[in-house]
Amino acid sequence: MLTVAPRLVEILVGLAIAYVATLWLTLVIWTFRDIQARSTDIFVQTVATLFVALFNVPGLVLYLILRPHETLAEQYERSLEEETLLQDLKQDMLCPSCQHVIQPDFQMCPRCRMRLKRQCSECDRVIDLDWSTCPYCTTPVTAAVA
Repeated sequence: MLTVAPRLVEILVGLAIAYVATLWLTLVIWTFRDIQARSTDIFVQTVATLFVALFNVPGLVLYLILRPHETLAEQYERSLEEETLLQDLKQDMLCPSCQHVIQPDFQMCPRCRMRLKRQCSECDRVIDLDWSTCPYCTTPVTAAVA
């Protein structure tokens, strides 16, 4: 019985050392992969990985506090969304016939001469071709005005 106890302690200590070493290596690998997804800067990747390699769990906590909030893929996706929103905001009106850029108050396309809008016979304001009533003076628009 006395000879079994030291052997059992050796096995338990060996398992504990193997567990700690595996945990340490896993944290280092996870940190390296995570920082690669969040930054392209080699210096930042190296420092983050070294923090975890040298300080283990406290280094991981420090890394989690200081790491960039977004991954590079998330940053790219957000920039695409912002660019799309900006394009939607500043999108120019185009002539339905020739796709030439036109102003909102144009009555006719200057390039292809397609009729875009008309003037109200009562108030002389520019209105859309498909409107049946002038929204400014409430005058009914007849087909003859077009």
